[in-house]
Amino acid sequence: MLERMLRGVSGAFILVSVVLAVKVDIRWLWFTAFVGLNLFQSAFTNWCLMINILKKLGVKS
Repeated sequence: MLERMLRGVSGAFILVSVVLAVKVDIRWLWFTAFVGLNLFQSAFTNWCLMINILKKLGVKS
């Protein structure tokens, strides 16, 4: 459940930031890059801030 929630949150962040980049300001793509970099680093370090946040919110793994 935790991993599915992580994928959902990440996907939503990326989609929202792309829409904001198109509709509001292109600099929102920096947020997209930030999410992508966090996903990339978590593949190597096995640490993800969003997983810690979701666990504190009570999402079970």
